[in-house]
Amino acid sequence: MSSCSYCHHRKGKRPCPALGGLICSLCCGEHRLTRISCPTDCTYLDTGSDYQQKRLGEQFAPARRDFYQELDQLGGAKAAALFNLIEVVTFGHFDGRRDGQDVEVVTALQALRRSLSPLHVPAGPVPVFAEHLKKEYEAFRKQDPEQIADASDALEILDRAAQFVSAFSESDFQSSRFLGGLIGYVKTRHPEIAAYLKKKREPGHIFLPGQSLLPLPAAQAHTHGPDCQHHGH
Repeated sequence: MSSCSYCHHRKGKRPCPALGGLICSLCCGEHRLTRISCPTDCTYLDTGSDYQQKRLGEQFAPARRDFYQELDQLGGAKAAALFNLIEVVTFGHFDGRRDGQDVEVVTALQALRRSLSPLHVPAGPVPVFAEHLKKEYEAFRKQDPEQIADASDALEILDRAAQFVSAFSESDFQSSRFLGGLIGYVKTRHPEIAAYLKKKREPGHIFLPGQSLLPLPAAQAHTHGPDCQHHGH
């Protein structure tokens, strides 16, 4: 039997249309959609995507916790609220998509930063997700200006966020490791919020305070969700 077309060590046991040969199950599970550009009709995507997202979600959780601690030191609750909005908008846009890549998130963060910078220089056409993130940020700022970082404070936060995404993505241009980690984390740790967001896909929906993915202090056992009575607190 032929060797795996990816690692070239183990035996290839399943056909890989992206590599044009056989691939071992380990490499297929580990690298699909991250380092291998899988076609959307590959029969192995559905069977492993949930497991892959859950595994990445577990890896994402501690990195995310550390980043929120960094944000708290940088800008307190307003800094955390900005990244919380970014997570929610990203989850809502990419959940259920197989072709999303981390570079789309980094590009959107950089585009939002440019639009907020006083030294803003008009760039070329704005990608779809970048425009979506910009509209959601502007809508949230209009709705709750005191709860999220303003334009001047947002610049460094967006720089740090782009660095965090790139680091978790392992700086791989075609990776979707960050997206898989975020989506897996939300589905595993906040299933009620994941379900709520799926129902709220209409444009301009803002994730209101109280429906939050923000890390809770250890003393708080309650998780705020769509049916929570703490809205507006």
